[in-house]
Amino acid sequence: MGSMEVYNTTSSSADFTFMGLFNRKDISGLLFAIISVIFFIALMANGIMIFLIRTDARLHTPMYFLLSHLSFIDMMYISTIVPKMLVDYLLGQRTISFMGCTAQHFLYLTLVGAEFFLLGLMAYDRYVAICNPLRYPVLMSRRVCWMIIAGSWFGGSLDGFLLTPITMSFPFCNSREINHFFCEAPAVLRLACADTALYETVMYVCCVLMLLIPFSVVIASYARILTTVHHMSSVEGRKKAFATCSSHMTVVTLFYGAAMYTYMLPHSYHRPAQDKVFSVFYTILTPMLNPLIYSLRNKDVTGALKRALGRFKGTQRVSGEVF
Repeated sequence: MGSMEVYNTTSSSADFTFMGLFNRKDISGLLFAIISVIFFIALMANGIMIFLIRTDARLHTPMYFLLSHLSFIDMMYISTIVPKMLVDYLLGQRTISFMGCTAQHFLYLTLVGAEFFLLGLMAYDRYVAICNPLRYPVLMSRRVCWMIIAGSWFGGSLDGFLLTPITMSFPFCNSREINHFFCEAPAVLRLACADTALYETVMYVCCVLMLLIPFSVVIASYARILTTVHHMSSVEGRKKAFATCSSHMTVVTLFYGAAMYTYMLPHSYHRPAQDKVFSVFYTILTPMLNPLIYSLRNKDVTGALKRALGRFKGTQRVSGEVF
């Protein structure tokens, strides 16, 4: 009977408790302020990107079409985690219901999975544009772009529908304190009062497919791009291309690298504090960095922003004259 007491068989009705990021009182206020700023910048930057790409005809190209969907995923992605974390801090609570944890886990896996695939296919888009420009209209037609979007969402949804029910079906121990700031699979599994070895092997295989394959596509695409750029006659063109590729690779490496640490490194190498830091990179920082690196530094996008501001000032001037 003693061994049976550690199991909680009413997992569907009991709450989980987050230890969170704000458990150090000396820096909790500063962390709250920083994460709040990052969250609002991410929402604003991605929202501006979607608006500009939708309204400016000059941005109706395959690259910006894919970028608009990346911005949409990033907005949803960061919104599944950060708002609850900030509200909990303000209200002084740290709990999440079983259903809330399940929903957060599913949305997180679906969205992050979709982004893994989309980033890999976006790198392929850049490879085609630079290395095969004459075939670009055929290889990246509107139909192909929609297939890329549909494939990314299908891959992410498959991951969410496959892994979430299994993760949340384990019996959980009486101590339901998640040493994390959201319901991430490895942190939730530490509470399971059952052998999770087989499931962790399945999750590892899924992560190889969802992380290593897209990341390999990114590396191969940018390697071919850099090789092509290296043979350019224009020195200015080479510098611009190298600068763009290096900034893209920095963000992509942060995103994939942090996720690989979380899901592919053996448990013996993990520490809860380090896990939180690495999770921050790809759940909070990346949604802010993506629009800043991929888009808002681009002359096409800055031109579209100036035109939008010009139209806004023009309508204000007209309405002022009317009244």
